[in-house]
Amino acid sequence: MPFTRNMTREEMAATLTALDQSLYRHDQWIKSLLSTLICRLPPDQRDVSESPHRNCPFGQWYYTQQNENLSEHPGFVALATDHELMHGVAAHMLELSTANAPIDVSVYERFDNAATRMREEIRSLRHELGEGLTNLDPLTGASSRVGMLTELRAQQELIKRDLRSCVVAMMDLDRFKAVNDEHGHQAGDAVLAEAARRVMSGLRPYDRFFRYGGEEFLLLAPDVDLESGNALLERLRNSISATPIVLDNGRELPVTSSFGFALLDPDVPVEETIARADRALGRAKEAGRDKALAWDPSLA
Repeated sequence: MPFTRNMTREEMAATLTALDQSLYRHDQWIKSLLSTLICRLPPDQRDVSESPHRNCPFGQWYYTQQNENLSEHPGFVALATDHELMHGVAAHMLELSTANAPIDVSVYERFDNAATRMREEIRSLRHELGEGLTNLDPLTGASSRVGMLTELRAQQELIKRDLRSCVVAMMDLDRFKAVNDEHGHQAGDAVLAEAARRVMSGLRPYDRFFRYGGEEFLLLAPDVDLESGNALLERLRNSISATPIVLDNGRELPVTSSFGFALLDPDVPVEETIARADRALGRAKEAGRDKALAWDPSLA
């Protein structure tokens, strides 16, 4: 599972910026180190301290950042090993230089190889962060439709193999057009963003929430049946309706939502399961809105 899945758009952007800034400062440190070695200058005492990898600009960021999703990423963990090794070899080279002793080419190669691996690991992390930003809806922070069908088909294959169940739900904000008409599109955007935030805060780590289009969203909830899926959707529905959404002008706006849901069927195209959930959503709206209804064959 991509480590960006549980990160907000703001967290990804901030992490990407911090990573770039720290890497730039670290590259400047490498240039300074090489100048010190080539010109036989006195070393910076931080580079020959007991823990030089913690004192450099990159280390200061690496060991103080607090994003758990990033900290647990295997590539981020591997960075620590190569970064510490690189500084250890750098300290050794500085000690040799200070003693006017030759630096064997194998020693420099250990430094260069560690630095190269470090750059590759950072490049990989940057790629994942960039992909995560691209695949998020910029307004709501929900996943965009890019890759949505691929994820549903992958979940469908798991169902075929393991006989587990999975719920697909369509969500729609009730009377959303009236919000735009009466309060303006800026207010409508604020309502969409806050409603999505409330839903996402109530999801499990492995649930997926996509902005389907306009005020419609699609939820993929693995390992639940219709009964537990209904309970999940009721919690999400209540999270939206329980408290009015406060607009920028201070006005409180009551907002409700409707859900239609169906089990992800292993024997039909995933598009049909989406259509079933959508038909159930239509029935929920016809029945008075602000409710969650399951698809049944009578809705075919």
